[in-house]
Amino acid sequence: MSEPALRPVLDAQDLAAAQEPAAAPSRSRAALLKRLADVVCLPGSRVNAFERAMTADLLIELLREAVLDERVRIARRVAAVSEIPTSLARLLLRDDLPVARTLIENSASLSDTDLIDCARTATPEHRRLVAARRGLHEAVVDALIEPGEAAVIESVLRNDLARLSHAAVETIVATTRDNPRLIPLLLRRSELRPSHAYVMFWWSDADSRRTILQRFAVSREILQEAVSDVFGMAAEEKWQDPLTRKALQFIERRQRNRAALERSPFESLEEAIVVASESMTREVAEEIAYLSGLKPMTGAKIFTDAGGEPLAILCKATGLPRTAVRSLWRGLRRPETDASGAVAPGLERVLTLFDTIAVDRAQTVLRYWNWSLSSALTPALIKAIREGDEDAVDEFSQPQRAAMLALGSDFGRR
Repeated sequence: MSEPALRPVLDAQDLAAAQEPAAAPSRSRAALLKRLADVVCLPGSRVNAFERAMTADLLIELLREAVLDERVRIARRVAAVSEIPTSLARLLLRDDLPVARTLIENSASLSDTDLIDCARTATPEHRRLVAARRGLHEAVVDALIEPGEAAVIESVLRNDLARLSHAAVETIVATTRDNPRLIPLLLRRSELRPSHAYVMFWWSDADSRRTILQRFAVSREILQEAVSDVFGMAAEEKWQDPLTRKALQFIERRQRNRAALERSPFESLEEAIVVASESMTREVAEEIAYLSGLKPMTGAKIFTDAGGEPLAILCKATGLPRTAVRSLWRGLRRPETDASGAVAPGLERVLTLFDTIAVDRAQTVLRYWNWSLSSALTPALIKAIREGDEDAVDEFSQPQRAAMLALGSDFGRR
C-alpha cells in the first residue's frame, strides 16, 4: 500500500485565498512581525550575531510591505536595542518620517555610518532631525551640510554638541552669503576662526560686524614679542625668503608703506586723504591703498563696502585722525547728515567704531583682509572665481579659498 501524498503547506484553495485582496490587516503577519522583532531585540546572551542578522533579513522583507503603523511599532521596538542590525537600521532610517523619527530621536546605538547613510539618501527633513541629535561627530556633520540646505545647517549650528570640521565651517561660511540668518548662529561657534570671520564680515549686517570685531580683532603683541629677533635675521638675509617676509609683514607694528611713499605723487597719506575728500578717483584710491600697506584689491573692497566700517578700520590702523573718516566718507559721496541735520546713522556708526577700536587690533583686521583678499589671487584663482568653479576650491590654500568667497560676486560683475 502506497504512502499517502503529503499535503502541501498551501493547497490550491489557500493559494486562491492568498491572492485575493485582504479585507483586514493580517493577524498572522502582525504576530510574525512582533515575534521577529522580539528575536532581533534579544540580548547577546540569547541570540548570536548570525541569528540576529538572519532574523533581521526576514523582518526587512515583511517591513517592505507593512503598513505605516506596523513600521512605526517596529521602529519603537528596536530603538532601545543596543545592537540594531545595520540593514534594518538603514531601512528604518530611510523610511517615512514617522518611522525614521522614532529611531533618530530615541536610538542611542545608531552608528556614524548609519547616520551618514541617512543624511545622503533621505529627505531634508530627515537630515534636520539627524542634525539635532546629541554628540554628532564631524563626519556626520559634513554629510548633513553637503547639500547646502539652510534649515539643516541652522539645526546643526543650534546643536552645541555637534562638532564642525574646518571644511564644514568653510562650507557654512559660503552658505551664509545667501542665508544671512545663519551668521549670528555661526558666530556663536567655537570652531569659527578669524580667517572665516573676516571673510564673512563683508556680507554681514552691522550687528554681526560688531560681534566679529569684538571677538576676533585681537592684539598681535604676543606675536611681536615672540619674533622680535627674527626681524633682524630676515633683514640680514635681505628679506629673501618670501614666506618669512609675508608672515613678518602681518606681525610688524608699522602699517604704512614707506617705500610706496617714495614713489607716490603725494607727500603723505594725509595729503592723499584730503585729495580723496574732494575727488575720489580710482587712481587716488589705489594710492591710498599703497600708502596704507595694502594691495589695490583690498583697498577696492574697503572703498566699495556699503556699510562703511572698513573705512574706520583703515583710518585707525594707519594712525589717521578721526577727521579722515569723514573725509573719505565725503569723497565717496555718502550722506553725512539726515533730514533733521543730525549725523547720518551710517556715519555715526562708523565714527563710533573708530573711537572704540584700538590701533593694534585695527591693524590685525586690516592685515587679515589684505592677506586673505589679495595676496592669494593667482591666475588660477581668478579663473576659478570668474567661472564659479566650486570643484576647484580644494586645490587652493586657505587664503585663496577666502578670496574666492569674498570676491566671487565682485568678479562675476566685471
